[in-house]
Amino acid sequence: MRNAASASLSLGSLGLLRLFGVPWSWSLAAGFGVFLGTGGWKYLYIVVRTAKRDLNGLYVLLRVKIALWHHLRRNSNIPSIFAQTVKQHPNKLALIYDATGETWTFTQLDLLSNAVAQWALAQGWAPGDVVALFMESRPLQVALWLGLAKVGVEAALINFNLQRDALLHCVGVSASRGIVFGAELSGAMLEVSSSLSPSMVRFCTGELSVDCLASLAAQNLDYILASAPTLPPPPYRLFYIYTSGTTGLPKAAIVVHSRYYRIAAFGYHAFRMRRDDIIYDCLPLYHSAGNIMGVGQCLINGLTVVVKKKFSASRFWEDCIKHNCTVVQYIGEICRYLLSQPVRPSEKGHRVRLAVGNGLRPSVWEAFTERFGVAQVGEFYGATECNCSIANMDGKVGACGFNSRILPNVYPIRLMKVDEETTELVRDRHGLCVPCRPGEPGLLVGRINQQDPLRRFDGYANQDATRKKIANNVFKKNDSAYLSDVEGKAGMAAIADPTGTFDCDAFLRGVQQALPPYARPVFLRISPQVDTTGTFKIQKTRLQREGYDPRLSTDQIYFLNSRAGRYEAVNEELHSAIVEGRMAL
Repeated sequence: MRNAASASLSLGSLGLLRLFGVPWSWSLAAGFGVFLGTGGWKYLYIVVRTAKRDLNGLYVLLRVKIALWHHLRRNSNIPSIFAQTVKQHPNKLALIYDATGETWTFTQLDLLSNAVAQWALAQGWAPGDVVALFMESRPLQVALWLGLAKVGVEAALINFNLQRDALLHCVGVSASRGIVFGAELSGAMLEVSSSLSPSMVRFCTGELSVDCLASLAAQNLDYILASAPTLPPPPYRLFYIYTSGTTGLPKAAIVVHSRYYRIAAFGYHAFRMRRDDIIYDCLPLYHSAGNIMGVGQCLINGLTVVVKKKFSASRFWEDCIKHNCTVVQYIGEICRYLLSQPVRPSEKGHRVRLAVGNGLRPSVWEAFTERFGVAQVGEFYGATECNCSIANMDGKVGACGFNSRILPNVYPIRLMKVDEETTELVRDRHGLCVPCRPGEPGLLVGRINQQDPLRRFDGYANQDATRKKIANNVFKKNDSAYLSDVEGKAGMAAIADPTGTFDCDAFLRGVQQALPPYARPVFLRISPQVDTTGTFKIQKTRLQREGYDPRLSTDQIYFLNSRAGRYEAVNEELHSAIVEGRMAL
């Protein structure tokens, strides 16, 4: 403190003398004299001896601060930083266990921690949950806390010397949902086992007899990890977006951060949006089109987005003028609803140059662009969860996208042939799927690669639903691919009524109570029996071909007149009105 005061006083004296015009030589001499006179030689000695050390410390401090700032900006965490280390040193030894001589390379440690992460997910543990680790020091302990961290689960590292009350206290205050203990500490565990919560799952690592495991109500973790997948765990989830539920109950599609970014960036670059664009988003924000393709441009690319509470055909263009919108969104029948509106000045007084969406019918496309003066239509295809999104980037009327013919493997998606009777993928003599020729209808599939953000498939919260969307041996042996869906309103329900007692009104009341409007069948076909194939599958192809034309079937066909609020029998007059667009579906 004294030395610092001496230095401060000498510098102050130097500055004061210079202020009064004293020459530099006299001022320096006087300042140095003040320093010496206040006992500064010791301080000067310390500075000389420790300058190198302090400069090095300052360098390290700045490096750490800059690195921390860099990682915070990138939202990095310990697992993601470790992943970069693995890439740089995949085969270098990471850990050596002195007790046994066992070694782990960075790649092996990464794979083991991945297995831990997959095990944690299988247990249903989520970010914020805690798992206690009670074992003597070993490399597995590192893999355990690292693997748990990969899925956001926190490890409580318990002192392996603790017993009884102290052990119970440490486990209790951590609010652990599970505990992993070493076999060498089974005695300490037996002492507290009856006092642990019955809901706390227990796992043991190391050799322990079956009887001892049973007495501790514990599972063998080594055995579990040996058979666990070693794929990297999925990134933290952003939210769920539910499918429409047209063909069943809605499925919760998993949306991770990379998928959100991908969809938004895909739309921005594919349709040449600009930073100064203003987007009119009249789509529901529980839907990926509204919340990702629309709002995502705001969050990712800095565009302004106008959020409309509910679509209004009569206010659409007035709203666009009011907010100076340059981009609008559509989905399904929105464009046709706008065309059915009476002509008004606002439909040509706007600044909209781009309409982005999917489901625009070819018959409506040109009428929409000509009447409303919209220069570009950005039609795309892509379900929330799919890995085979495509986009119409050249403005070809009626197209929802394309697949490269020159470099097809850069983005491996294909239209594959489907058996019209069974709707199953057609396979060749090698068991692989058969690509469609130009002009042939088929099913769009995308090869899955979980390591590629553009080709990964995160699936649904329900694993059975996820499995149903995956096919194997599609492009080549042992590969997997995502199978696309058709979304939209429910079409026709074929109902067998052998007794002739079907009640349309009662049926409508039932579906109104159980199903949202878009999932209620627009048409009903009442048959004495439903024809099936030789393998007892419904003859969908014939039913689809005949549709709702009453001239092609003797079955009674009904149409849901939403305005009248009832099902009405379809005759030739009503059929013509629907076909000609005079009766809205």
